[in-house]
Amino acid sequence: MSLLAVDVSQNGSIKNVDSSRSVVEMEEFDFSRLPDRLRTLNMERQRSFDERSLAEIPIGLSPHPPSRADNFNRVLDHLDSIFSPGRRSGFNTPSSNFVYEPHPMTAEAWETLRRSLVYFRGRPVGTIAALDSSEEKLNYDQVFVRDFVPSALAFLMNGEPEIVKNFILKTLRLQSWEKKIDRFQLGEGVMPASFKVLHDPARNTETLIADFGESAIGRVAPVDSGFWWIILLRAYTKSTGDSSLAEMHECQKGMRLILSLCLSEGFDTFPTLLCADGCCMIDRRMGVYGYPIEIQALFFMALRCALVLLKQDTQGKEFIERIIKRLHALSYHMRNYFWLDLKQLNDIYRYKTEEYSHTAVNKFNVMPDSLPEWVFDFMPIHGGYFIGNVGPSKMDFRWFCLGNCIAILSSLATPEQATAIMDLIESRWEELVGDMPLKVCYPAIENHEWRIVTGCDPKNTRWSYHNGGSWPVLLWLLTAACIKTGRPQIARRAIELAEARLSKDGWPEYYDGKLGRYIGKQARRYQTWSISGYLVAKMMLEDPSHLGMVAHEEDKQLKPVLKRSSSWTF
Repeated sequence: MSLLAVDVSQNGSIKNVDSSRSVVEMEEFDFSRLPDRLRTLNMERQRSFDERSLAEIPIGLSPHPPSRADNFNRVLDHLDSIFSPGRRSGFNTPSSNFVYEPHPMTAEAWETLRRSLVYFRGRPVGTIAALDSSEEKLNYDQVFVRDFVPSALAFLMNGEPEIVKNFILKTLRLQSWEKKIDRFQLGEGVMPASFKVLHDPARNTETLIADFGESAIGRVAPVDSGFWWIILLRAYTKSTGDSSLAEMHECQKGMRLILSLCLSEGFDTFPTLLCADGCCMIDRRMGVYGYPIEIQALFFMALRCALVLLKQDTQGKEFIERIIKRLHALSYHMRNYFWLDLKQLNDIYRYKTEEYSHTAVNKFNVMPDSLPEWVFDFMPIHGGYFIGNVGPSKMDFRWFCLGNCIAILSSLATPEQATAIMDLIESRWEELVGDMPLKVCYPAIENHEWRIVTGCDPKNTRWSYHNGGSWPVLLWLLTAACIKTGRPQIARRAIELAEARLSKDGWPEYYDGKLGRYIGKQARRYQTWSISGYLVAKMMLEDPSHLGMVAHEEDKQLKPVLKRSSSWTF
């Protein structure tokens, strides 16, 4: 199928290109759940929507558009009028005058993103974390796996997959390295947190140097890198229609090694992953030790990606069976025990303690007196979210943006839960979005609790950095979640807020303050994922078919309620 696409060139100019994409016959995002008026926008009707890939669907783009502005404004009119699944949509979101005109920031963003490219032996293999030369480099001159993901998506959306392919293969090679911290050897499947290219002009050689946690603050190995790698491999495959990379023996082995680490059996009675502080985007001590929502959501999404990427050979089938079992248990556990809405909050408020046996209602022996006061005012009548952590006598009620957005994109959240999460964002706009999208977590911890939880970390003071700071990179995740749930007006307003300041402020890493009004105390400028996150958000709104790279449709097999065994095992 051939359609006319709109592309942004390196200098920011707009050009029409003929985009012919092959379909990866492995997993399709079901577009039929979107409203009828969107689905009838200029689409071919030869096949049902269940058989289509989002990458094939020209959202409102005709073969001979009168102009870019007219075209996108027409699509926006449709999106704005149809994406309102219920009376609450937009009920508390500020209005927006967003129009799809070429924005000066787009050209600047592309130029800066390309300057951040890292080359190894003449080929681009990633982007450095930041281009800020005014601050000490530390590890900001390295290529981080998690940081490169939005950059990779931007390049894929712009028709430049080779950069992403090079990155996937280079990090795969690094995975095979011997990994030691002091005298202790890490698991074979651990992916690096970051790597850098060391140039030796005297010998005219280039060498890759990887960090698996042995140089990181706190010396914690990344749990999320392997998950992001699998997610990115699936995005590459969906975007290009080329499954040959994923089918390579090396990639298949790399996936199996990652899965071996997280699917291993042990003492844990939960299907969630037990993780240390500092193992994910929040890479410092912030009280996420245990079963942090970010890792559980990424784990779920990576399992779903691996399910369609693994070959149906002897080794692949064994892992596929294990994945399916884990997905059933994980979805049940997360949807029941991590989910919080007004009803569940009231149930916890009335919990009895010291219950025993499988008939217990208070499964984790949570003390109602441990409920923080802020959560009662924060919880709207309509809305809900996945809380930060659950464990023995522990419920971390903080809101974490990345985990909740990934829960929507992976369909870990049921359609009802996904709608409730968007309702919460709309009703708590000032708290979660404010003047600069988007709070990494809410609320901030302070005073004595801050001293205990962070170890008096001066970088994570209240409403700063990981402790309630605002991170522009999260804009792409919010936008993707908005499109998937039919609420693009939320993303449009958030992008408008970012465009008012991001470029003027020099593309900071994060913002401080309750509303995100202040550039972070130690924030690097020209932070690459702030730049690429903005580009991905813009391109995804302009062409919602890009959502297919990062979104999964609901798995009907995971929907039935599972009965627990009397021994409280999974």
